Amino acid sequence: MSAAFLRRSLVNRRTLLRTSAGMAGILASGRAPLFAQTQPKKLVFAHINAVPESAAVAFDWMAKELTARSNGALEMQFFGKTLIPQELEIMNAVKSGSVAMGSPAGAAATLFPEMGALLVPYLVKDYASAYAMLNGRIGDKLSREIEDKYKLKVLCYFDYGFRHFWTSKKPIVEPRDLRGLKIRVQQSKIFGDTVNGLGGNAVPMAYGEVVTAAKQGVIDGGDLPVVNMKALKIYEVSKYASLTYHNYGPTNAVMNLEIWNSLTAGQQKLVLELARAAQEKIRQVTESVDNFAKAKEELEPFGMTVVEAKIEEFRKVAQQKIWPAYRGQYGALWDEIENFKA
Repeated sequence: MSAAFLRRSLVNRRTLLRTSAGMAGILASGRAPLFAQTQPKKLVFAHINAVPESAAVAFDWMAKELTARSNGALEMQFFGKTLIPQELEIMNAVKSGSVAMGSPAGAAATLFPEMGALLVPYLVKDYASAYAMLNGRIGDKLSREIEDKYKLKVLCYFDYGFRHFWTSKKPIVEPRDLRGLKIRVQQSKIFGDTVNGLGGNAVPMAYGEVVTAAKQGVIDGGDLPVVNMKALKIYEVSKYASLTYHNYGPTNAVMNLEIWNSLTAGQQKLVLELARAAQEKIRQVTESVDNFAKAKEELEPFGMTVVEAKIEEFRKVAQQKIWPAYRGQYGALWDEIENFKA
């Protein structure tokens, strides 16, 4: 064995020892070498409204939590109002995979007619019933239908609460107060049928046009849950908030199914856990202000007058004029909702 060969062997051994020691240090410190690092999977969530709207607050929180708790594997980014301006466009982007996640917000029944029965006026009795239905068998059935038909994974159901009329000319205490008033409604048949059936004149309109239309007198009012009257500053074009509780407003958060299936089982579990936590945050905020005392506290400092409507009179009109057509349309689902006890 030559002296040159021995010198080369010693050099190679020292190099190997240094490399092994260096790798051990890297592994001990938890830092992967640069060439082994992978970029996190980006999950963009598009939403029609920005913080401080209740759902925006919750999903912005979810984005931060998922990014922090996925150990660098996922990066969820929340965009409220800034990425895509309309609900229908958001859902088209999620369906195509251009963005990973989104919510139809108030347009859920337009995009998912399967959910329409829940919006029939006065069919859903209260929050307890709504939550139990959507977190239970009815929600599971709807989720399967949405996944099969639209290739979207439902992450959670949430709501904006029960809807109430906001108006500029007079309060709405009983059904006859709606006569002659042009009331903006969301672009779904059930909302138009609700206002027309209760005695008003429905004007279907995207929410982005509402404030301008109200200022110009094109509409006399509209409807929103209490939680959004303040967040969306409807007091700038409205004088009265009338607590009619006429439509329950369920919606959901969904994810492109192909992107969902690309996640590991552990990542899917984490996403669903955080979506359910976001759901609870939205529900708490929504329900906490949906009563007469709290609505007065929230809205009257901004110049609105809050009134209590004669709800049973509205309910009777809805049952007589609106329910018959929808009862036949939804069949078994209708019966399950009407007879549901939380």
